Amino acid sequence: MSKSCEFLLEIGTEEMPSAPLIHATKQLVQLMQAHLQKSGLTFGSVEAHQSPRRLAVLVHDLAAQTPEINEIKRGPAASIAFDANKQPTKAALGFAKKCGVDAHDLIEKTAEDGKNYVFAQKFIAARTAQELLGDMCHDIVASLEWPNYRSQRWAFETESFVRPVRWLVALLDEEVIPFSYAGVSSSCTTQGHRVLGHGSHTIDCPGNYRSILRDAGVLLEDERRQKILDEVAAFEHTHPQLHVDMPKKTFEEVINLCEYPRVLIGSFDQEFLDVPHEIICESMLTNQRYFPIYTKDGELTRDFVIVSNGAASADKAIIDGNERVVRARLDDAKFFFEEDLKHPLDEYVPRLSKVVFQEKLGSVLDKTNRMTKLILVCAELLKADDELTKLCERAAYLAKADLVTNAVVEFTSQQGVMGGYYARAMGEDPRVCKAIAQHYRPRFSKDVTPDDFVGKLVALVDKLDTICGMFAINEPPTGSSDPFAQRRSALGIIAILQELPSCSLKSLIDAALNLFKEQGLDFDVPAVSACVCEFFSVRLQALAKEQSVSAESISAIAAIGIIDPREFFARVQAFDSARTREPQLFEDLAIAFARASHLTDASLGTDVNVSILTPAEQQLFTACSNGRDNVEKALSNGEYARALASLAELREPIDQFFNDVRIMDDDTEIRNNRFRLLNTFTSVFSKVADIAALTKKK
Repeated sequence: MSKSCEFLLEIGTEEMPSAPLIHATKQLVQLMQAHLQKSGLTFGSVEAHQSPRRLAVLVHDLAAQTPEINEIKRGPAASIAFDANKQPTKAALGFAKKCGVDAHDLIEKTAEDGKNYVFAQKFIAARTAQELLGDMCHDIVASLEWPNYRSQRWAFETESFVRPVRWLVALLDEEVIPFSYAGVSSSCTTQGHRVLGHGSHTIDCPGNYRSILRDAGVLLEDERRQKILDEVAAFEHTHPQLHVDMPKKTFEEVINLCEYPRVLIGSFDQEFLDVPHEIICESMLTNQRYFPIYTKDGELTRDFVIVSNGAASADKAIIDGNERVVRARLDDAKFFFEEDLKHPLDEYVPRLSKVVFQEKLGSVLDKTNRMTKLILVCAELLKADDELTKLCERAAYLAKADLVTNAVVEFTSQQGVMGGYYARAMGEDPRVCKAIAQHYRPRFSKDVTPDDFVGKLVALVDKLDTICGMFAINEPPTGSSDPFAQRRSALGIIAILQELPSCSLKSLIDAALNLFKEQGLDFDVPAVSACVCEFFSVRLQALAKEQSVSAESISAIAAIGIIDPREFFARVQAFDSARTREPQLFEDLAIAFARASHLTDASLGTDVNVSILTPAEQQLFTACSNGRDNVEKALSNGEYARALASLAELREPIDQFFNDVRIMDDDTEIRNNRFRLLNTFTSVFSKVADIAALTKKK
C-alpha cells in the first residue's frame, strides 16, 4: 500500500464578491473529488476554505500513486474469434472493445478445459500524484463557474477568473506541484492580511495551512464566523438590555468581507429615529452591512455594529468614517420619507397608471382597480358586514400606492411597509394601515400571514389576481421559470384561506378571471378557470403529502375537484383515517366501486324502476337512497368522517348484489334498469371521494 499524503491548492486573488465566493467554495470540493476519482488516485476527506482573497482546497489521505493495473480476461473461443484468414470477427472486436484493447492484441491460449480461447491483457503502469496533480490543478481552476458574474481577463492572458489571480499554492506534503494559470506559477508562498500580516508567508506543509494563515492575520471562514458571534455575544452580555439583529443573509456576506473581523460599535444622530426603522435598517444592512441594535422591547437604538477588517489602532478612524457614511445614507432616507409625507397616500394611486404590472395585463392601476372589485366579492362570500367591507375596499385601493413614493423607489423591499406608515400619517383606520403593510405576506416559506381579516383579504386578492392574470395570457409557471412567483402566491392563498371562514376558491377564481374579461382580455374563461383550479389542486396535493397522508387518499379527494383548502385537508385527513382504521372495508368498497363504474352507462341516468327490482336489487336501492341522504346531510355539516361511514354501509348490499344478480340480463329493460341502479350506486360516492383511486396503483 502506498503512503498517504496531504495536498493543498490555494488560489489567491484580489477581493472576491461574497456570493460567488460561497458558490465557488462548494464547486471546488466537487471538482477536486471528480478529478481525483477520474485519475485513479484514492483519497480521504476533501475540505474547502475561503476568505475574500483566497480559495483553497485541502485533500487528506491522498495516495502517493495510482494502483498498477494488470488484468487478463478470457474471451470467446479462438475458433469463433478469428476467421480463416486470421482476421478478428465481430465476436473478437466486441470483446476487445469491452476490454479497452485492440483486437489484434488479443492473445490465443489454451485454457484449463483444454480448449483454445482469446485473452485480453491490459496493463496500466502506476502513476505518481506528482505526475497527475499539475494538469489537474489547472483544469480545476479553469472549470470554476461564476454565475451572474463576468470572469475577467487581464494583461495578455487568455485565461479568466472572477478577479485577477495574484498567487497560486500547490503543495503535496512539502513538495511544490508546478502548474501555471493566467500567467501565475504555483509555489509554496501565500499572502497574509493586507494590514495585519502584509507580505509573503511560506507554507511548509498543508497540515500547517490554518496556523500559518492565522499567524499572517487571516482567519478561515469558521473562525471568522465564531469570532464575530463571540464578540457580539460579549457586547450583549455587557449590555443586557440590547440585542444585535444579524439577518442570516447579511451575516454570511459579512463573514466573507473580511479576513480578520473585529466588532466595533458606531452610532447615528437621534433625529434619524423619527424615520421608519425599516428603511433605516435596510439602508444599513443592504448598503453598508452594518447590524442594527434594538432594545429588548424591540425599539431601534442609535447604535449599530460595524465589522472591521483593520487594525485595532485604527478603531477610532474606522468608526468615525463609518458614522459619516451612515449619516449620509440616513439623510437620504429621511429626505425621501419627509418628501413622501407632503402628499396623502391616495394622491399616489393615479400615478400607478405609469407603472407597468405586466405588458398584457396593464398597469398597476389596472391591478388596483381589479383588486378593489375582487375584494368586494370576497367580502360578500365571507358575509362581512358593511363596515368591514368598506375597510377592505379602502385597503385594496391604497395597497399599491407606495410603489411610486420616493422611499419605496429607493428601498424596494419596503413596499407595503412604507404604505402602512403613509396611511397612518393621513389618518386611515388602523386596520387599513396594517393591511397595507402586511398584504405581501406570506413572502416565503414559513412566513406568517397578515394578522387580521382585512389584511388577509387584501393579500388574497393581490395574489389571486396575479395568478389568474398570468394564466389568462397563457403564461403559467414552468419548471424553469416563475418570474411572477405564482407558485409562492398559490401557497400563500392556501395558507390564508385555511385561516378564514369557509369560502369557495372556485368562485373567487371565476370572479378574478371575469374582471380580466371586462378589462378587454380575450380568453376562454371556463378553460382557464379549469387550469387555475388544477394548479391549486397540485399545490394542495403536495402539501398533503408533506403531512404524511397516503397518495391514494390524496388522489381520491383531489379527483372530485375539491380545491377549497380547509375542506380539502379535512376530507383528506378523514379519508386517510377511515382507511387506516378499516383498510379491508375500503379495499372491498374500492373494488366494488371500480366494478360498478366499469358497467355504468351515464346516458341511462338514475331513474330506477322500483317495481321490477329483485330482493338484492331492492336492498341496494334502499341502501343507496339512505346513503345519499346521509352523505348530503353530513357534507353540509362538514362531517366528512360521517359521510365516509355512510359509504361504508353500502359494502354489504353491493356485495350481495354482485353475488345474486346477473347484470347482463337478456331482457333489455331489466338490464338497463340494473345499469341505472349501478349509476345510482356510483353517484352516492361522487361528492365524497373517487373511491376507485384506491385500486389504480395496485
